[in-house]
Amino acid sequence: MCAQSVILEGQINADSDLENINVMNISGQVNTITDAQGRFRIIVQSRDTLVFSSLLYITHQRVVDLQTVKNRTIVVHLKAALNELEEVVLGKTLSGDLGKDIKHMEGKTPINFNDVGIPGYTGKIATQSERRLSEASSFKPSAGSSGFGVGASMQFTPLINAITGRTKMLKARVRHETKVDLLHRIKTTVAKDFFKYFTLNKALQTDFLYFCEADSTFMQRCNQKSDFEIFEFLKEKLEQYKRNLNEKSD
Repeated sequence: MCAQSVILEGQINADSDLENINVMNISGQVNTITDAQGRFRIIVQSRDTLVFSSLLYITHQRVVDLQTVKNRTIVVHLKAALNELEEVVLGKTLSGDLGKDIKHMEGKTPINFNDVGIPGYTGKIATQSERRLSEASSFKPSAGSSGFGVGASMQFTPLINAITGRTKMLKARVRHETKVDLLHRIKTTVAKDFFKYFTLNKALQTDFLYFCEADSTFMQRCNQKSDFEIFEFLKEKLEQYKRNLNEKSD
């Protein structure tokens, strides 16, 4: 008998932000992200491996057992990822006695740009907010830019986002929200007519629609498609869904 696929309702428990934690079924090749309360839904079978990952937490793996499939619920506890830096000592070690430390401090006279024959700015040093305002107001990218200065610093933002994973997280969030919106539209429009023609216990209809959403071709088959095309997709999935129900009853 084939393994049964179910929609697993999950809950993440952790000490910090619970939103946008990536949940991937590496066996079934499907993934989702958590909401603000750390909740998620994902399609699984027994013995599938789930991977929970985030910049804030240590990556965690969990194998789905038969009891989890039967209960259709899972609770996962994540541990914070601690990035500890090695101790760095700059200059002489301080004693903690401010008066004594000041006496032993060695200072150098600031550079006088006029003495070395080069122009230099000698006015008031800008605050961080002033620098940010200056960067924002003076950023004017052009085709002839040399790649340095304020324009270049602004161009580093996408690179930083990519390195930290923020861009990937935002893309995943957009994809997830697009799927949720599409499923809601199908549920409130097409599905009403669909279930008039194709019989399914009302208590199972929502579960069936989540089953459809978990299909890897869901967006390709349904997004910006005609009602007829969506009908055909739902019809194919309903046959598969009913086979799974029959296998479960056996």
